[in-house]
Amino acid sequence: MDPPAAKRSRGCPAGPEERDAGAGAVRCRGRPEALLDLSAKRVAESWAFEQVEERFSRVPEPVQKRIVFWSFPRSEREICMYSSLGYQPPEGEHDARVPFTRGLHLLQSGAVDRVLQVGFHLSGNVREPGGPGEPERLYHVSISFDRCKITSVSCGCDNRDLFYCAHVVALSLHRIRHAHQVELRLPISETLSQMNRDQLQKFVQYLISAHHTEVLPTAQRLADEILLLGSEINLVHGAPDPTAGAGIEDANCWHLDEEQIQEQVKQLLSNGGYYGASQQLRSMFCKVREMLRMRDSNGARMLILMTEQFLQDPRLALWRQQGAGMTDKCRQLWDELGALWVCVILSPHCKPEERTSWLQLLSKWDKLDVCPLEEGNYSFDGPSLQPTAALIPGPEEEEEEVMAMAAGSRHTVFGRALQAGSLHWSDDHLQRILASDSYSPTLTGNGGSDKPSFDPQGRPLWLGEPFPTTCARVDTLRAHGYPRQALRLASAIVNTLRLQQRHQLQIYKQQKKELLQKGSTCITNMEGWVGHPLDPIGCLCRALLEACRLEEETLAIYPDSGPEKRKVAYQHVPVPGSPGESYLAMALEVALLGLGQQRALPDGLYAQDKVVRNEEQLLALLEEVELDERLVQVLRKQAGQLLEGGPFSGFGEVLFRESVPMHTCARYLFTALLPHDPDLAYRLALRAMRLPVLETAFPAGEPPSNPLDSIMSNRFPRWFILGHLETRQCELASAMLTAAKGDPKWLHAVLGSIQQNIHSPALLFKLAQDACKTATPASAPPDTTLLGIALELGLQVMRMTLNTMTWRRREMVRWLVSCATEIGPQALMNIMQNWYSLFTPVEAATIVAVTGTTHATLLRLQLDAARREELWACARTLALQCAMKDPQNCALPALTLCEKNQAAFEAAYQIVLDAAAGGLGHAHLFTVARYMEHRGLPLRAYKLATLALAQLSIAFNQDSHPAVNDVLWACSLSHSLGRHELSAIVPLIIRSIHCAPMLSDILRRWTLSAPGLGPLGARRAAKPLGADRAPLCQLLDAAVAAYITTSHSRLTHISPRHYSDFIEFLGKARETFLLAPDGHLQFAQFLENLKQTYKGKKKLMLLVRERFG
Repeated sequence: MDPPAAKRSRGCPAGPEERDAGAGAVRCRGRPEALLDLSAKRVAESWAFEQVEERFSRVPEPVQKRIVFWSFPRSEREICMYSSLGYQPPEGEHDARVPFTRGLHLLQSGAVDRVLQVGFHLSGNVREPGGPGEPERLYHVSISFDRCKITSVSCGCDNRDLFYCAHVVALSLHRIRHAHQVELRLPISETLSQMNRDQLQKFVQYLISAHHTEVLPTAQRLADEILLLGSEINLVHGAPDPTAGAGIEDANCWHLDEEQIQEQVKQLLSNGGYYGASQQLRSMFCKVREMLRMRDSNGARMLILMTEQFLQDPRLALWRQQGAGMTDKCRQLWDELGALWVCVILSPHCKPEERTSWLQLLSKWDKLDVCPLEEGNYSFDGPSLQPTAALIPGPEEEEEEVMAMAAGSRHTVFGRALQAGSLHWSDDHLQRILASDSYSPTLTGNGGSDKPSFDPQGRPLWLGEPFPTTCARVDTLRAHGYPRQALRLASAIVNTLRLQQRHQLQIYKQQKKELLQKGSTCITNMEGWVGHPLDPIGCLCRALLEACRLEEETLAIYPDSGPEKRKVAYQHVPVPGSPGESYLAMALEVALLGLGQQRALPDGLYAQDKVVRNEEQLLALLEEVELDERLVQVLRKQAGQLLEGGPFSGFGEVLFRESVPMHTCARYLFTALLPHDPDLAYRLALRAMRLPVLETAFPAGEPPSNPLDSIMSNRFPRWFILGHLETRQCELASAMLTAAKGDPKWLHAVLGSIQQNIHSPALLFKLAQDACKTATPASAPPDTTLLGIALELGLQVMRMTLNTMTWRRREMVRWLVSCATEIGPQALMNIMQNWYSLFTPVEAATIVAVTGTTHATLLRLQLDAARREELWACARTLALQCAMKDPQNCALPALTLCEKNQAAFEAAYQIVLDAAAGGLGHAHLFTVARYMEHRGLPLRAYKLATLALAQLSIAFNQDSHPAVNDVLWACSLSHSLGRHELSAIVPLIIRSIHCAPMLSDILRRWTLSAPGLGPLGARRAAKPLGADRAPLCQLLDAAVAAYITTSHSRLTHISPRHYSDFIEFLGKARETFLLAPDGHLQFAQFLENLKQTYKGKKKLMLLVRERFG
């Protein structure tokens, strides 16, 4: 008879680590297995033992023993699955920390003993060596099993991890590998049924005696209930037996510690800010996929437990209240969760009632306010794959499509799984595709179907569903352990894509003239396949590549068990029914179709980041594939079709304004095609340099408003990743410049593309630097063409940033001079002669002119005397022009540069004099004056100092004015020049300086020594000047008047805490008064006037009397 319907766990293909559970029953080679064992195996897999007992009135003991024997799991793969990857161990600790590996080591070291199987219960002891100085530890392990699944475990180690501990692993592997060594007994109830009353009483008493501390209270309670005639225990027939296996109604699934899963997920989510937490949660998702692949019902159970904990994450409510988006790491985890649920709901073998219960749960979760929404405005009812493409929509149709997408209902991360609930696998055409590699039109009639089932070559197609949904079917088949079926469906999808691509090209050829005249196009794919929540291109590529991967014969227990990951190798695997085709070529073709698709950039920062991340993941897959001649032909064909693809291709001649740029894909194609077809490689890469959103923003080469800011989100609020896209555009340009070295034709083509398409000065400058570095290798002569391009890019940056001051400008200017120097003197003189459009006067005078004439530069250029003088003359002309344009900042550099040329120096000096009349500030005049004195030109220094003093004004309370030192220096200079210069400067001092301490300080300095005689002050007068005689008497009067004025001013608003300062001030004033012949009387009168005027300030006046009488 047929066994009852039950969910059975499918074992993995046999590997070297697996052992048949019947290894103990050694058979001679070629000898057939006993019929008893064959039938016992089938019964043990599918029937609960209770069903066997009910079906047959008497089961012979040998038959019972064989059923019990074969009921234990026979494959190590499931044991490994439930005892590894519960966490992501740190680097270098894989073997030591994976429970399966530890259990294997314990088994191999002989740590398992006293193993006993009683019915469906296995027990044994496992000894584990202690640490240094610690004793050996003994653990008692118990395992219950049913229908080749472990249903419960118990170990003395109190393991609190998700999965089985090393001791359970050791005992399980012992039972699988050494089944013949395990003592086997029937369920304990069978043994008890063979005892008489005396034997039973002796058995019970001995059992209680051996474990009286644990079981005595329970034994007494059971005895009391049995002796009570009407008790519940006497109303039930028979008694429970933990060794008798499962009942008919019991679920048949592997043991899973639900409480521990919930606790660990909760803990990991609370540590969500840490990279390790995200990795461990991802490893748990991988474990769910592994269970699904083994067709283990615990996969869905574990996913339900994880989802419940995800929804209880307190951060969800907090983020919702604050109106903030969740972190990227958390969003990625939710994406994986949603994708896993799609795989679970689409399961091709689940029971209808299971799917119904899952959909009910998803529907409940979907309605929760905290349930995260799907990002990226991707539609849920996108266009189906069709053999012919629709005509290109007009602007009105496109706008309607966008509005329809925007007005869509609320879609959570579970929306696609709920949508998958309406899908089924019962379509006849789909079933035939999955069932055979040789399905063709000859095997079925098309029967007037609305949609074709085969392409013109007779290969099956799969139409009528949106492409992401179709690819989700492929992912589901792979996830549930149907790799061949996944491959067949993937092949049908590729056939459909090819047919659709051919029809798209035909449509574009019909409309090409109209589109090129318009110069722009509306988008043909409002949503792209790369970055889509279901990752359709990634699913398809991985399914195809998986079939081509070269695997080692021995399967690694732990995927990352080595410190270095093994390099993946692929081989061509032919596609059945398609001569000359291979799955590897198909994978490459599909990836390029998805990456090269023209599509609009989705809304939202995370969705846009996901597009970038998805592209990088796909390209990382492709870069693992070593290109051979067959794959290069695929590249060439696809590259040509992308260039001719029109609005369907991101490499087409016209683009929608907000299309996703093709820079990353183009860089891969350029690098791959360059050795085989350089012309095609450059044409493709140059076409991909476009960034349409910026081209429409800056018409006719107009520079951006904030040129050095490459992240232009303030001007393009929807393009959150614009800065990253510009960087990738720059990387593509850099790759082309490097590859084109030595080829002037392509170098100039690349330069033109860069100047037209790159709008960020910072990135242009980086390109210029990279080009210069590439053009000047240390061990080879420079590439003059590439150097010229580097210089041209640098000049463009200078023009773009001329009116935007930034700290990087100085670096850019220095680099430009260095680059021009590498090219030669003419390039250097050209930038000097055209400085006005490139540099500010300060940059030109202080960096360009100076750096261009340093000793190191002149040595580098190796010029003869005439050419050197020509360069100097150019620099001097530049400096003088800058001084005329900005005398305030460039006069002194111009003077310094023109020192060795008298005519130029005089011209620079005259510029300073003219600027002084035009408002050149006193600080700059003093600086130039000091320079003149330092150069031995004191009379010119004096002239400039007087011009500076004429502009200066120091108030009575500015005794710490920044120009104090300059004034004192000017006074010292005039004193050293002679009495005439001193007399001329005194009126300027009196007019400009009203600060009494400063005036008295100058007066004292001038009275300390005699002034110089003559224009150079070579001789001095016999004695110092007197303060009471001309020209110093005027200065003395001014100082006395300043003290009087300042005193009245200070007394107007003085506070008691400033009284002592004022008394000190009066002391300094008295010293100045006393320099006059009648100074004593003047000071006395001054004090008396203060006492009368401010007699109300009694305390202050008292202090004045105490100090001065």
